[in-house]
Amino acid sequence: MQVRVGTVGGRMAAATALAAVLAGCAGSAEDDGKKSVSASASAKGAAAGGTAAKDTAAARGGTVGPAGSACELPVTFGLAQHWKAKSIDAEKELSKAANGEDGDLSGALAEAFLRQGPVTAACEIDAKPAGNIGFLRVWTGKPGDADAGSVLRGFVAAEDNVSKPEYHSFRTGSGLAAVEVEYLCTSKLLEETKKESAFAVSTPDGPVVLHLGGMDTDEHEEMRPAYDLAKQTLTLS
Repeated sequence: MQVRVGTVGGRMAAATALAAVLAGCAGSAEDDGKKSVSASASAKGAAAGGTAAKDTAAARGGTVGPAGSACELPVTFGLAQHWKAKSIDAEKELSKAANGEDGDLSGALAEAFLRQGPVTAACEIDAKPAGNIGFLRVWTGKPGDADAGSVLRGFVAAEDNVSKPEYHSFRTGSGLAAVEVEYLCTSKLLEETKKESAFAVSTPDGPVVLHLGGMDTDEHEEMRPAYDLAKQTLTLS
């Protein structure tokens, strides 16, 4: 089961329940038909490097990725106003959980939260200061020959109860080749299906995946301008 919780660095009491509220991709997919990814949404995403992304992107409030920023990453992109970025030291968190140093987080839960398919959590950007419930998360992988599309498919395949994934290629505003997916996931706890989006790029330091979730589809759509800003501005660090 793919588990996502609030802040990685904090103590995670009742982590499983909170993860279901924030991410919700657990349980059966019987309600997959409640909401769907429309063709128009995919077309909008495909145009991320052009006018559509510029029209929908959030106002920029900072930068994530370069040395000295909140998260040092293989890529650099614009941070939406009021969103707050925090670096994730996945190896440190995994070690603490494995050694029983975090009573609220077991090794298995830490592994499920901090790794997804071929990538590991590296940064989480919190929407709460901007008035929404959700995160834009950045995942990184090891250098190798895997292309962005394969990495993104592996990322989605590692998440439970996903349906109707729609993939397409595009270029970021800086011209960097990328692959995006929009898909549905279903929460048994909330009995609700919601939309999620992610895109991946390849870099000399390994693949990078940016994922946008949200409490529900409405939250996801409200946070989408911050995600579009990242697509428009993302470049290699």
